[in-house]
Amino acid sequence: MRSLDDLARQFPDRDLALSRKRAPLEMYSSEDNPNAFALDSLEFFLVISQYFREALPLRLIFLLIACQRAGGRIELTQEEMSKVLDVSRQAVNEALQEIMTHGIIFKRSRGVYQFNPPYSYRIGELVRTMDGGKKYVRVEQDEVLNEVRRDTTLPDLVRFPSLDHLRRAVDEMRAERAERRTERKKARRAAEEPVDGLWELPGAAEEGMAQ
Repeated sequence: MRSLDDLARQFPDRDLALSRKRAPLEMYSSEDNPNAFALDSLEFFLVISQYFREALPLRLIFLLIACQRAGGRIELTQEEMSKVLDVSRQAVNEALQEIMTHGIIFKRSRGVYQFNPPYSYRIGELVRTMDGGKKYVRVEQDEVLNEVRRDTTLPDLVRFPSLDHLRRAVDEMRAERAERRTERKKARRAAEEPVDGLWELPGAAEEGMAQ
């Protein structure tokens, strides 16, 4: 099998993105519709891979990236997220709240979220029309950025996104882990030091007490 289109032709009845031959706009640009693809910050990926110590928040971020529409909108309920990731809805809610705390996404309405444009953004997409045809929808990134910045009801971390707070948190976590490793090494050395010039065998103290 040489391509995803080869795979798609084996399952022609599947109503999925791969169930038909992919149009160029889904992956590439054209003269009429340039930049019809998703933009992702590599720096963003680097920082979140270091910050999130549990797998679920990262899995959820990748799911949200995959499901975003033109303009960075994510039309996905927590129930749907939990089914796709095969975890409880409570686990999804906790991971989602943690992601939102860092300004990565924010909630627009029930079941509709928005990716912060500097982190991940889908400029355009092909959508089906009522008559069964298709049309190209394009939303410029700067339009969404300006809209977000004008919304004073949103937290500053959403309106003016920055990865600096996550970088600082990564540094703090590394410093804490290094300190714990140092303490463990000190404890091991202390346990191995001789008592009154003699090496104490493990369990000797307990054995003496028993006698």
